[in-house]
Amino acid sequence: MDHLFTVSGPSAIPVPATELATEGLLERRHLQEWVIDNPQVLGEAVLVITAEFDRWADTDGVPARDRLDVLGLDATGRLVVVELKRGTADRDVHLQAITYAALVSRFDIETLAQAHRDFLTCRGKTIDLDACRRRLLDHVDGEWSPDLLQRPRQVIIAAGFPKQVTHTVVWLSEMNLDIDLIQVGLWRVEGHLVAGFTKVYPTPEVEEFTLTPVRAEAKAAAEKLEERSRAQNAVHVLVGAGLLPDGTRLRLTPRHGVTEAIREDIVAWVAEDGSRASVTWSNDTAKPLSWAADGNRFTPTGLANEIFRSVTGRKADGIQGTTWWDVDTAHVPDDVDPEEWAALKGSDLASLAKRLRGTGRDWTRMHSLLEAVPPGRWTTYGDIATVIGSHAVPVGTHLATCGQCPGPWRVLTAAGRVAAGFRGAGTGYSGTPMEILTGEGVSFIGDIADSGARLTPDELRQLLDS
Repeated sequence: MDHLFTVSGPSAIPVPATELATEGLLERRHLQEWVIDNPQVLGEAVLVITAEFDRWADTDGVPARDRLDVLGLDATGRLVVVELKRGTADRDVHLQAITYAALVSRFDIETLAQAHRDFLTCRGKTIDLDACRRRLLDHVDGEWSPDLLQRPRQVIIAAGFPKQVTHTVVWLSEMNLDIDLIQVGLWRVEGHLVAGFTKVYPTPEVEEFTLTPVRAEAKAAAEKLEERSRAQNAVHVLVGAGLLPDGTRLRLTPRHGVTEAIREDIVAWVAEDGSRASVTWSNDTAKPLSWAADGNRFTPTGLANEIFRSVTGRKADGIQGTTWWDVDTAHVPDDVDPEEWAALKGSDLASLAKRLRGTGRDWTRMHSLLEAVPPGRWTTYGDIATVIGSHAVPVGTHLATCGQCPGPWRVLTAAGRVAAGFRGAGTGYSGTPMEILTGEGVSFIGDIADSGARLTPDELRQLLDS
C-alpha cells in the first residue's frame, strides 16, 4: 500500500507513513504477535502451529541457533514458513526462509503436535498432545499427506524488499518453489497507528497469467531431468554392484514412455530382424549396451530413443530406457549359478537397480563372513548376498574370480549343489568342493549337500557380528 488518505467528502488528505522502528515497535513483541493474532495475512485458513521455534539439533546432537519466526499449517495440508523483518529485508532473507523450509520439511505429525502443544502452553492454554494432534488433522481438508509436508510454502513479511530478493524470488517461483512477499506498512492516523499488509508477490494476475504456464514448463523440465537422472543412476548402481557380468545378454521389452499402439509397432519391427531385440551388456557407465543390429554402443535410454525414432519417425521424449531391457536368462554367463540367474527372469535394468541401490563391490564383509564359516558347515550365494546387502550373482562372480576368498567350497547353490562355474578351491587345496566338504564332515545325497549343515542367514549374521 503506497498511499493512505483520510477522506471527508471531496477532500482527501494524505496520511504520513511511519516505520516500526521509528515507533519503537519490535519484530517479536509486536509484528510477530500481529501475525499470530491475524493469520489471514498469511493466506486462507492458516492455523499457527508455533512461533520462535528453535528446537533443532544437528546429527551430532548439537542444538542449532536458528529461530523460526512463525510456522503455520494451511487447509491443504502444507506447512507455511514465515520470516519476519520490521524494516527492509536483508539481501539474503530468502535464503533464511529456504533454510527453515528445508528444516521443517522433515517434520511429521508427532513433531508438529508437540510443537503446537508447547506453543499453546507458553501462551497459557493447557491442551494435551492427542488434542493437538487432532486439531492439526481436523484443520486439513481431506487426508493428512506426509508428502505435502515436504513442500512448505514460504512467506516473507518486511517493510520493503531489495531487488536482489524480488528477482530471486520470481525465479524460484518459476522453478515451482512457493514464496510470497508481503509488505507491511505503518501509518499514524489521528493519534492512532494503522498497520497494513499488502501481498506484493505473487499478485493474483501474476499467478494466473505468468506463474502457471512457467511452472508447467519447469515441471516438464524437472520431469525430463528426473527421467535422465534415474536412467543414469540405474546404470551406475548396476555397474557398482557388479550384478551383470560383461557379456550378459538383454532382450528388448518396450515399456515406459510409449503407447500400446507404438509398442505393437515396435514388436512388428523387431520381428523383421531378430537382432534388433538383442543387446550385450558391459560394465561401462558411459555406454553399457552393444546393439546386435549394428554393433554400436548406446546408453539404455539412447538406444530406446533410437528404436522409437526408427519405428515412428519422431523424436522420443521422456522415455526411461532402463525399463526397456530385460535380462535374457536363456543365456547363462560363465561363473554364475544357473538357479540364481534364472531368478532374474523378467527383471529389467531399472527394477534391478532399485533392488541393488546402496550396494557396491567392497567384498571386505564377505571375506570376513567366509572366514567365520566353520568346517563342516555350508551356505549359499543368496544367503551371503542377503547378509552383506548384495545379490547372489555378483557374489558368485566374485567367488569364482577372486582367488583370495576363504573357504569358497563352502558356498553352494540354493539347492545345495556345487555351482557349475566353480573354478577351484584356491591355493593350497586340492580336490573338488564335494571332496573337501566330505572331508570336513558334510554328507551328500547324490550331489546335494545335507541341509542340516546349512547355515541360515541369522546364523551368518551372528558369525559376522562375533
